[in-house]
Amino acid sequence: MNISHIEHVGIAVTSLEEAIPFYEKMLGFKCFAIEEVADQKVKTAFFMVGQTKIELLEATAPESAIAKFIEKNGGRGGIQHIAFAVEDGVANALAEVQEKGGRVVDAVPRKGAEGLNIAFLHPKTTCGALVELCEDPNK
Repeated sequence: MNISHIEHVGIAVTSLEEAIPFYEKMLGFKCFAIEEVADQKVKTAFFMVGQTKIELLEATAPESAIAKFIEKNGGRGGIQHIAFAVEDGVANALAEVQEKGGRVVDAVPRKGAEGLNIAFLHPKTTCGALVELCEDPNK
């Protein structure tokens, strides 16, 4: 697997409406995209910080992974995942992880925000961190 860079850091928030002004006014970042990913039951907002994106994630349904994360976190948000860009394809990366005995959340890649192909590795494989693998299908 060839990881080229940190694609983004995902931060769960209870409200994009409240969180975006903090990132813009307090930190000086500019939100460049807001998108709903219906099949993941999440609404996202993106900011660039150098070469890395910050992705804020707000649940759109109580059964979503983000809503469950916030509930487990005492009703507060927090860093939910880190995403790495892979150059040799998410499907190949998943196969490599499984060949090495690792566990995956997604057996096959799926579409995520910004049209990226994504898949998550199981936190039991990654020493507790939720790791997302991303690939831009247009590159």
